[in-house]
Amino acid sequence: MNDVLPDVVGVWQFLEQSAREIFSTYGFTEIRTPVLEKTELFCRSIGESTDIVEKEMYTFADKSGNSMTLRPEGTAPVMRSIIQNRLVAQDTVSKLCYIGPMFRYERPQKGRYRQFHQIGAEAIGVEDPKIDAQVLLMLHHFFNRIGINAVSLEINSLGCPVCRPDYRRQLIQYLEQRLEPLCSECQRRYQTNPLRVLDCKVEACRTATVDAPAMIDHLCGACDQHFTQVRRYLDLLKVPYSVNARMVRGLDYYVRTTFELVTDQLGSQNAVAAGGRYDGLIESLGGPPLPGIGFAIGLERLVLMLDQDAGSLAVPDLFIAALGDAAAEQAFVLMSQLQMQGVRAEMDFHGKSLKAQMRRADKSGAIHTLIIGDEELRSGQAQLKKMADGTQSSVRLDALVEMLT
Repeated sequence: MNDVLPDVVGVWQFLEQSAREIFSTYGFTEIRTPVLEKTELFCRSIGESTDIVEKEMYTFADKSGNSMTLRPEGTAPVMRSIIQNRLVAQDTVSKLCYIGPMFRYERPQKGRYRQFHQIGAEAIGVEDPKIDAQVLLMLHHFFNRIGINAVSLEINSLGCPVCRPDYRRQLIQYLEQRLEPLCSECQRRYQTNPLRVLDCKVEACRTATVDAPAMIDHLCGACDQHFTQVRRYLDLLKVPYSVNARMVRGLDYYVRTTFELVTDQLGSQNAVAAGGRYDGLIESLGGPPLPGIGFAIGLERLVLMLDQDAGSLAVPDLFIAALGDAAAEQAFVLMSQLQMQGVRAEMDFHGKSLKAQMRRADKSGAIHTLIIGDEELRSGQAQLKKMADGTQSSVRLDALVEMLT
């Protein structure tokens, strides 16, 4: 786990604010769920044979003996909240988004920590493939807004409960003939979660399964039509994409449309955003039979890719350098008045020399500097220095607040 330090927190704020602005344009409103949920929620939604449930969850018993888990992803808690708070009773179509920390006990690597943060969005209650295209357009819009262009959208279809079981049997039969070159992890899970073998990053596994059957070639008529329409709408919206028939998702609830935004800037862990449809999820958790689609974006990975200047810390509008106790008192009053009016103002609290105060003013990046001493207090005027070019102008101290606001 890691700290988000002041020198980069501005980038985080920029990303979060951009997401809120873009998502609200598409009708999404924010929801905030607890970081702690009953373990059963994730076992039922994500799937007990997934890597997350088997190896990565932070799970413990509370004082009442209940099994609790720090949320490893955001979709299941949102679905739980929708059911528990009867949100669909108000409107069967819900568009919700969230920003917050998730927790997985996995090997730390570039852009991935055991506490990590996600921006996510969920659209509930619409089966029409137009909503798939709208969600992908919104994701495309967000990445354009934040200035990250080194990503590519890859899409696939994972079918549905009608067509996937037969494909799953065929894939298991295929893998049984090629077990020896597979890594130990894929040998262990090929029967319980065979699709994940196709997503393994071990080169031997990728080579051994290069001609594996693809789900996209085994879709039922309804799934094939849905995927065709999604691609048609993406073409109409001019959202660039490619079809990746090997792409699967690590969570059991995904059906039909699945997608990832990938980059070549982060090594083997190349996905910066991912998601898909989960049409049976709400019903499996005890809610109504409503379809849904959503995605999550890894914030840490975006920060690695983003120009650090994009969200640089706000610099002071004014630094006040004071000489003497009386001047320090007046500087404190002026600074406080300016701050109350929304002006970013700073001063020295340690009684340092003028030279030391000016060094601090320069280091802070302050736009202007004002020096106040006994002479300035007597005359009621001081020199306001523009730090960028060194130009100075005389200002009345009693008019400073009005002038800067």
